[in-house]
Order: sequence, then structure tokens, then C-alpha cells
Amino acid sequence: MLRYLGEDPDREGLAKTPERYARAMLFFTKGYTEEVANVVNDAIFTVDSREIVMVKDIEIFSLCEHHLVPFTGKIHIGYIPDGRVLGLSKLARIAEVYARRLQVQERLTQQVADAVQQILKPHGVGVVIEAKHMCMIMRGVQKSDAVTTTCCMTGVLQHEGKARDGFEFRLARS
Repeated sequence: MLRYLGEDPDREGLAKTPERYARAMLFFTKGYTEEVANVVNDAIFTVDSREIVMVKDIEIFSLCEHHLVPFTGKIHIGYIPDGRVLGLSKLARIAEVYARRLQVQERLTQQVADAVQQILKPHGVGVVIEAKHMCMIMRGVQKSDAVTTTCCMTGVLQHEGKARDGFEFRLARS
């Protein structure tokens, strides 16, 4: 690739770039070597609550599978428990497993919602991602302020207006 760009891969600043790049890509895509079950471990707890649990503004970094350039943003994850809750940091760790793969934002949103639904079997899950895509900023349309928002709702958050309104209210609050 360096030769294709017109560079000398043997010059001092580039001599070790292929190895550094390979190590960086392994880190950027470490989600392929992680399992959600191992990340969650034993952090599921019994509670008597049906109120929304939400963690907002979890930073995520991923690579667009179409261009291999980053997209970054925030993921907001909420659910309505059915007798069990997850340690709060585990929601961020679940997001990290899926974000650290070659992705499209739409699939990432769905994967996180499905994982929380499968692990806890809550009454409903809501996941919203707001991200900026470098493929839109650095190339193509070159729009630096464009934010892409994706949303996935399951269970009562998908089917019951009152539950969804509660999720959206909490999401809108700073």
C-alpha cells in the first residue's frame, strides 16, 4: 500500500509502519476475539424493579466496514428489568465487544440490543447510537457536522407507547 501511494516503505518514518499498522488493526478489531458471555461474567443480580435502567453517553469507536475508517460517537443503552439487572459497566463492555469489529452503525445498534435482551430477558431494551463517520467527513460528501442516529427497541419499548415515552424522556434529559 505504501508503494502504491508513492512512498518509500524503507524510509525511516515508514520502516516499521506495516507492523505498527497490523498491531493497531488487531486492537481496533479485538471484538472478534471476545465473547459477550465472558465480558458479562457473573455480574447479573436479582432485583425487584420494573423501572428503566439506562446508561447514557458511553463512548464508542468502530471501523466502517466499507472504508476501514473510524466512526465515533455515543451509545445509550436502557432496559426495563424483569427481576434481574446487569452490572452497569457491563453495558459499556457489551457495546465495546461489538464496536471493536468492522461494522455498520445499524448492525452495531441491533447487536447490542439483542445481546442485552438475550442476557437479561428484560421487559424491553432500547439502544440509541449517535455517531460521526469519518467516511462522510474525510471523503465523499465531506460534511463534518453530520451525525447519524440509529435506534433499536425490543419488547415493551417497541410495542408500548408509555414505556417508550419513558425511555425517550430519560434519553432526552441531560
